[in-house]
Amino acid sequence: MRARLAMPVALIAAVSVAATACQSSGGSDGPDGSGKDAPKAASAAVDYNPQPYENIKDGGTYTTVGTFDDQGNPFNVNATLTASRVWGWYNADAITYSPTGDVQYNKDYYSDVKVTVDGGNQKVVLTINPKAAFNDGTPIDWRAIEATWKANNGSDREFATSSTDGYDQITSVAKGKDAKQAVISFKGVNASWSTLFTTFLHPKAATVENFNKAYVKKAHPEWGAGPYTVGKWDTHSGNITFVRNPKWWGRKGKLDKRVYVNLESTAAVNAFRNGQLDYTSAVDAESLKQVKGLKGTEIRSGGSPFEYSLYFNTKSPVLSDKAVRKAIQQSVDRAQIAKIQFQGLDYKEPLPGSAVLYSFQKGYEDNLSAVLKYDPAEAKKTLDAAGWKAGSDGVRAKNGKKLEVGYTLLGDDPLGKATAGAFAAMLKPAGIHLVIKKGDDADFAKTISERRFDLFLSGNRSMDPFGARYLCDFYCSDRDSNITGSGSPALDKEIRATTGIADLDEQTAAVNKVERKALQEYAFLPLFSGPSTYGVKKGLANVGATIFYTPLPETVGWQR
Repeated sequence: MRARLAMPVALIAAVSVAATACQSSGGSDGPDGSGKDAPKAASAAVDYNPQPYENIKDGGTYTTVGTFDDQGNPFNVNATLTASRVWGWYNADAITYSPTGDVQYNKDYYSDVKVTVDGGNQKVVLTINPKAAFNDGTPIDWRAIEATWKANNGSDREFATSSTDGYDQITSVAKGKDAKQAVISFKGVNASWSTLFTTFLHPKAATVENFNKAYVKKAHPEWGAGPYTVGKWDTHSGNITFVRNPKWWGRKGKLDKRVYVNLESTAAVNAFRNGQLDYTSAVDAESLKQVKGLKGTEIRSGGSPFEYSLYFNTKSPVLSDKAVRKAIQQSVDRAQIAKIQFQGLDYKEPLPGSAVLYSFQKGYEDNLSAVLKYDPAEAKKTLDAAGWKAGSDGVRAKNGKKLEVGYTLLGDDPLGKATAGAFAAMLKPAGIHLVIKKGDDADFAKTISERRFDLFLSGNRSMDPFGARYLCDFYCSDRDSNITGSGSPALDKEIRATTGIADLDEQTAAVNKVERKALQEYAFLPLFSGPSTYGVKKGLANVGATIFYTPLPETVGWQR
């Protein structure tokens, strides 16, 4: 997922990058924007050269970094943000959102949508475009909607689904006036129902075996649909080329080719400088410096529906002790790490206080500051009370075991290394020894799914504006997407009670209240969002900082 996917598809996990910790008067203030000079809300600006379909040239190639990840099914718990983006180039993009989060129905898939409430229960009727068909010739009809629901509703635990929220509220998916109409019946009301069927599965992909394994390092263009399909996938390099789909019934794609090249982040910046890429992310001051001012390019920067957080594996022996987790969080100066992260970016934001909502969204509250303060002195007291005694070398111990905590660092990104070093320096005064464990970017999926970490910094991107829907994915104890393993059945019950609230404002208020309890598990620490900043070749249309907006593939191309 936000495709938060270390989480859900609307939440999907991005690769680990950098860090930050807890705001208080004792923390660092400064030009990074994380302290007293910070704005009250993060930026909601967009910058993507929006152009109508008619103003885009026919032809050309668009090349960026990306690859098929281990798991290419975005509904699967192990899918990542990259997997979701790749999926969208050869599968249905039936519902998208405007930058501010307004729902947009794609009439090439859903020609009509009706939502009604009767007796307190919601019904959604999707009328599917008569021409819509999967590439293997199977009609896209109510059975695709039914298959997607059944795979994700939690009734069969064999499906490794990213999120059951919302799907488990549906009581039936039935054939309407004909096969091209799906009637979706809910128990109660689901205000964010559109997030459930932004895309859908081919019925053949919705068996347990195929849902879990068919898309592992594989594409299935025959089960896809849309303006593009897979032209070439190099299993050795990981490079992918999409070409126009001759079976597409809607507006044709403007591009001749859409190419993903499998490169590490540092190599991507060099490839952009050499003209091999049309677009690259500038995640820090150094990469921004490298891509800024290049002939024929421009910088596009805006707000970000990303959030990077520190995850605590509560199943690891050392972090099963809540006091240790709390002391770590009390020791981490998020404002100071924000300075590391944002140095040279001319960017300001308040420190994030929620896993599910951003400060530029209605109803957002800083839930973290309500339950946790940056206080290194208090961290020592927390460990004292839990029986962790300082040793002669300054490292605490209990029952003969030293207080050593692992920090898993993937890749060779300099900012990631700097962040890891900052964490180590912050924890040392409390008597906690941070052991930095190196790994490859390719280890991301296994690190998450197999909980091969004590502490792990990872990011998630929200693909839709309904963050309150994903509370359970972060905090429910019985969710695979809760990679910390924290929580309790009692807390799960309180979290799930929020999903049945029909009014969005009331639901958000309830979610804020419950999240404050969940954050007191001290297993999850929101760190920073940062700007969305990209180097882009001039003339590239509908690409850049888009917040919640995902442009349809056929609208991406080169401006006339």
